[in-house]
Amino acid sequence: MQRACPPPSCPSTLDPPAPLALDAHTALFLDFDGTLADLAERPDEVLVAPELIATLRSLQQSLQGALAIVSGRPMAQLDALLDPLRLPLAGVHGAERRCADGSVQRVNPPPLDPVQARAEALAREIPGLIVERKPAAVALHYRQAPQAAARCVEVMEGAVRASAGLALLHGKMVLEAKPEGATKGHAIEAFLREPPFLGRRAVFAGDDVTDEAGFVAVHAAGGHTIKVGDGETAARHRMATPAALRAWLADAARALASTGAAPAVASTDP
Repeated sequence: MQRACPPPSCPSTLDPPAPLALDAHTALFLDFDGTLADLAERPDEVLVAPELIATLRSLQQSLQGALAIVSGRPMAQLDALLDPLRLPLAGVHGAERRCADGSVQRVNPPPLDPVQARAEALAREIPGLIVERKPAAVALHYRQAPQAAARCVEVMEGAVRASAGLALLHGKMVLEAKPEGATKGHAIEAFLREPPFLGRRAVFAGDDVTDEAGFVAVHAAGGHTIKVGDGETAARHRMATPAALRAWLADAARALASTGAAPAVASTDP
């Protein structure tokens, strides 16, 4: 069974590398929940400010389309949250992906009904648990029942062990059964082989252990990574909160739109 976790050698604090700035040759990849948007008690309670939509639209234009959202959410949810933007997307941790040309690629997942049935049985037993069925995954959210974390892990690990071809992701108060080969790292690698991302320097920002595969892939491509929040990570830059990342992106969007250059951010621990 595959788990998403940071490499054991990664430090909990980061040594400051050279400051990082976006420029016209950047390929920008952004996680959504906990990175662009603040986390909420329930996935359907997340709010997106109009200012963020304006920032992403400006960045998309300045980067000539080389901006993609790489998220655990399904693409349909991302489109609804970011409406009227229609960006390249990787949803469900890369199990579905919309390229810049509008074509869509999807992983055919193993059967998910047995995992969903066990998660729903546990949710009937423990108030506050939320089972979310996605196009190629099943997520069990326990943010409203943190005391049940160990029981949730036990049940979901058992369900995934009994289902060939699935892996279990351990995220922030969520456990997610998804296809083994679907990772954010693979999704970013695929984008980087295609226009308009091809030949650009990748920058990826994420907040969770589910983003670590993306950080590793971006480093292998010679790019830069930003961890939002605390915790051990392979990322080489850090921002304290989604609000700090949004402010930096807004500054970068304004600078790129006016001069073609953007302000740098150094790595500082929250």
